[in-house]
Amino acid sequence: MTDLNEIMKQAKKMQEHFHESQKELEKVQVIGESGAGLVKVHMDGRHTVFNVELDDALAKEGKEITEDLIAAAINDATRKVDDKKKEALGGMAGNFKIPPDFKFPF
Repeated sequence: MTDLNEIMKQAKKMQEHFHESQKELEKVQVIGESGAGLVKVHMDGRHTVFNVELDDALAKEGKEITEDLIAAAINDATRKVDDKKKEALGGMAGNFKIPPDFKFPF
């Protein structure tokens, strides 16, 4: 029974760490780019876009190209946020130690 209690303690610690990490990750800010920096999208860890920068050179481009570049920059920022989350949260499961002879009750 001690093994189960220890595992439950570890699971609770991991859950607390997960919630703390998520709060910290919400504060993360990334910049997604496209068109070699013609478009920059600033996004936080909750995937909220809070700033968009368009280079003046885009004024010469057509509407469709500008729209495509904005979409690509948003996708780049989203991928960067997701990568940071995976990086930060990925190692947590490795800290969860289960005794080799432990058998789950289900």
